[in-house]
Amino acid sequence: MPDMRMTETPTVMVVDDDAGVRDSLRFLLEQEGLAVRTFAAAALLLDATLPAAGCVLTDFQMPGIDGLQLQAELSARGSRLPVIVMTGHGDVPVAVRAMKAGAVDFLEKPFEEGQLLAAITRALDDNQRRIAATTISTEAAARIATLTPREQQVLDLLVTGKTNKEIAKTLGTSPRTIDVHRARVLHKLAATNLPDLVHLVLAARGAGGGAEARK
Repeated sequence: MPDMRMTETPTVMVVDDDAGVRDSLRFLLEQEGLAVRTFAAAALLLDATLPAAGCVLTDFQMPGIDGLQLQAELSARGSRLPVIVMTGHGDVPVAVRAMKAGAVDFLEKPFEEGQLLAAITRALDDNQRRIAATTISTEAAARIATLTPREQQVLDLLVTGKTNKEIAKTLGTSPRTIDVHRARVLHKLAATNLPDLVHLVLAARGAGGGAEARK
């Protein structure tokens, strides 16, 4: 059986129009120590306040909004909750489309308990990675925001691979002045070298707050 332990108890959001399926899934997942919320329709989940930690386990064939449409809407809203799509026999092409659209997994009914728990574990691991990446991106963007406009210009040019001399020419100043700005950038960003700066900028862009966003 998969190890379901995590630093925070995640919530599995189960969406299925069959009350029997919802109840059985709730019972099984709660036995694994997971918090579970169930929804009889995708629209109900979309109207709810969603947790940061967890995943969505949704049926594909449902009245109104189907599983793929739910997945698309969650993605459009910037949700970090991974989606697992449950499909009926013969819906494998639909499942493939779901995976291509960003679903982390699909389960073909009827599925075994072990398959479900393994899929949930993968989804929750993916969710934790997404949360961690967002945290890193936000922190990186916050660091870069402490730079002065000139330091941000120097940073932008540094990460494109330009030398101090080239940067000085571009900005109309002296290489010695660029040396000073470069030292301040490294200090403020707690970086030791150029690769550190590149990693930091790439991380910040993941939060939409990188150097390029301020050009």
